[in-house]
Amino acid sequence: MTLEVARQVLRAEADAIRKLVDLVGDDFLAAVEEVLACHGRVVWTGMGKSGIVCRKLAATMRSTGTPALFLHPAEAIHGDLGMVQPDDLVIAMSNSGTTEEILHLLEYLKRQGSRLIAITSHPGSPLARAADIHLDVGVRKEACPFNLAPTASTTASLALGDALCMAISTRKGFREEDFARLHPGGKLGKRFLRVADLMHTGDAIPRVDVDTAMKDVIYEMSRKGLGMATVQDGEGRLLGVITDGDLRRLMERDPTPLVHVATEVMHPGGVGIARDELATAALRILEERRITSLMVTTADGVVEGVLHLHDLWGVGLF
Repeated sequence: MTLEVARQVLRAEADAIRKLVDLVGDDFLAAVEEVLACHGRVVWTGMGKSGIVCRKLAATMRSTGTPALFLHPAEAIHGDLGMVQPDDLVIAMSNSGTTEEILHLLEYLKRQGSRLIAITSHPGSPLARAADIHLDVGVRKEACPFNLAPTASTTASLALGDALCMAISTRKGFREEDFARLHPGGKLGKRFLRVADLMHTGDAIPRVDVDTAMKDVIYEMSRKGLGMATVQDGEGRLLGVITDGDLRRLMERDPTPLVHVATEVMHPGGVGIARDELATAALRILEERRITSLMVTTADGVVEGVLHLHDLWGVGLF
């Protein structure tokens, strides 16, 4: 019995969403254009469970590049109406279209000239008739066995709202990089970090000349703490790299390693990467080459920075 109830609810909610595929049409396109034409913010409002859905959709809009907020309809008529400005667009959600708190808002919204999109399951309802654009959710029966608890209606409303948010985001040309910019503390934000965001620059770059004595090379490597040093010409172009491994090999084969200069110990070039490459691409190179540092250079070989494996560890890319 319990499993059958669960399956009935899932089927009912899935059917409600599938039905929306055929309901989405000209009114939906008009709603998208209305949001795109809005010079203010999108104000979502709804009571009870619809209000919870509206809070989520306002957050989704904000995270995909559209200024949006949630307005509690009961609080609105007790002072929060000041949150709504004339150039804002209001999206009101009520499955029945007869929610009193929302209907009380209508005269105030209309008085200041706010445009209104209504999301209901009843096109003939007072809210739907008062709206400039109505989106029909199409749920005539809830998934609740008693047809009481908001279930299929809230699921379908959320899905329709998500579809609206994504359609608007796509029309705006919103990109993954834009999403990451709005989520700098999240995992996705880290995925879109650039090499330039993490590399060591300026005096933090370990650098020596071709004729720098090895004792000074070792001092520079120790002072900068990256386990390597770049060997540069007078114009700052990369000639080679000396790593901890190069020092160990030198000491193994030569009993007097300090008599050498940088150009005699370095290995030419070094593995490079451009400053605007993704940090994830840098990590892939480091792992594939089994090295710990990348040289960040311009197109003509001038050293702009050094990226170390520890820099990627530090931002949690592993």
